[in-house]
Amino acid sequence: MLKSLFGKRPAKKSGDLDVGDSVRVIAGIKDEDFDLDLAGWQGRISEVDAKNNFVLIAWDSLTLQNLPDAYIADAEEQGLGWDTYYLAREDVELAEPRDREQDVEATRNEIGGKFAWHHLGEEGREISQILAGIDSDDTPELFEKWEEYLSATLTFPFKAEVTEFQERGPMRGGDILLVEKIESVKEVYGLIVQVKKGRKTYHFPLCDLSAVDEKSPNHDPVQLYAVWFANQ
Repeated sequence: MLKSLFGKRPAKKSGDLDVGDSVRVIAGIKDEDFDLDLAGWQGRISEVDAKNNFVLIAWDSLTLQNLPDAYIADAEEQGLGWDTYYLAREDVELAEPRDREQDVEATRNEIGGKFAWHHLGEEGREISQILAGIDSDDTPELFEKWEEYLSATLTFPFKAEVTEFQERGPMRGGDILLVEKIESVKEVYGLIVQVKKGRKTYHFPLCDLSAVDEKSPNHDPVQLYAVWFANQ
């Protein structure tokens, strides 16, 4: 079936590898950093370094679908790529392609969305759990999810400190406010909460606040939201 779709494998030797060739990792090759056996992993060559005898492989969709979650998460946290890999020419052999470029792109986007926030470390892992299944580019839905999550998680009222410099308005960095409820969502400012400063009531961005009591169950959820908002 593969031959009828993609044609026969080119009659080449591994030393003749070119950009676009489909290759498979031979037996005995490992990723030492993650202690992973790479044998059988397959992809297409996207770059050839003839001088140093290396090739850059963009993994195909089947290989991407089988990457361990821990491998992808660790790579994201360390700022490393998980969809490509450098190997010596002699570490790979020519193979018949198993998919098409559009399959690779779709799979890469799906995985990227699942691990979109892992580069933020442990907080990123928690954020990914909260926003699981939501496209990282779908800002309205992301805000809706945060509103749903925080409305169910936070206990009102609670004291919060203004943590960001305020160029204008009645609030100043370091002010202590009483947060009463989530009021609305604004595209630029995110979740807006109703707060009291003294006897007066205001509306203020939650992303600029931090729960005063660090041991309170409100502290970490508010902090996660602020971290996400700053990195969206």
